[in-house]
Amino acid sequence: MNRPERIHTYTDFIADSSRWDSFRPRKGDIIVATPAKCGTTWTQMLCAVLVHQTPDLPLPLTRLSRWLDRHTESVDSVVTDFEAQPYRRIVKTHTPLDGLPYWDDVTYVFCGRDPRDVVLSATDHLGNVSAESIADARKRGNLPDGFQLPTDPNGLMPMWLTVGQHPWMWDGFPMGSILYLSDTYWRFRHLPNIVFLHYADLKRDRDGEMRRLSAALGIPVDEAKWPALVAACGFEAMKAKASENAPGAHLGEWANDGAFFRKGRSDEWRSVLSAENRALYEKIAKERLEPKLKAWLEGGRQAVDPKAA
Repeated sequence: MNRPERIHTYTDFIADSSRWDSFRPRKGDIIVATPAKCGTTWTQMLCAVLVHQTPDLPLPLTRLSRWLDRHTESVDSVVTDFEAQPYRRIVKTHTPLDGLPYWDDVTYVFCGRDPRDVVLSATDHLGNVSAESIADARKRGNLPDGFQLPTDPNGLMPMWLTVGQHPWMWDGFPMGSILYLSDTYWRFRHLPNIVFLHYADLKRDRDGEMRRLSAALGIPVDEAKWPALVAACGFEAMKAKASENAPGAHLGEWANDGAFFRKGRSDEWRSVLSAENRALYEKIAKERLEPKLKAWLEGGRQAVDPKAA
């Protein structure tokens, strides 16, 4: 299979991939397609400042680049807002590639991250969800009022790694897949309109990675504007505008918008995860992932270049 095929529908109490049926693509659209807590908002901001060539975006990022699959807003309202955008659009999704429509003239930007750091970031995320968002999720999932998710990474990790959100998935409950989802994009890494970024690479060399992304999107670098664009994508700059940048901030999804940008955890799993969970991760990752994908998720392009693998 040389091209992705849409063979699954992903529906749960958070999102529904069938909402893509209402979306009409335009040539040049950008789909930011990532596992949850893998630099999604960061990638959206990178794409946004490159497209608009200014840190002063035409809309707050939370409204400019919407999560199309998310239940919170009606699909008609989200699609209408995208249709009203006269510029190159940036759409967010956490859906595996086998659940998305594939268009040759649309760019898919995937951002990866070490799964062991993701589980730490996820517990921060779950602890900051607003009471209203929790109530909505419980209602949609038909969960009891007292249902609580683990707040300790060591409690969450075994469930997340071994329980799929759907029967065909390897992992992901309750915060979203990273292993299965990453594999669906990795299988098509040869396609020119699928672009790979990595959280660790962005932390190491944001300037260089932004130049690489700009080239992949066909956007020339304007050196006079460039320093301001790079600065706008820094952690502190994004946190300073948390109410504009945090996803769903315009819908009250967070107890504290600023806490969404708590900190960019990297390698903290070494001191937080138990020996049992570190061993479980190694076992599951080696069983499920081809070695080059595992190496890339853990180390970025310093370990493996996806386009050369």
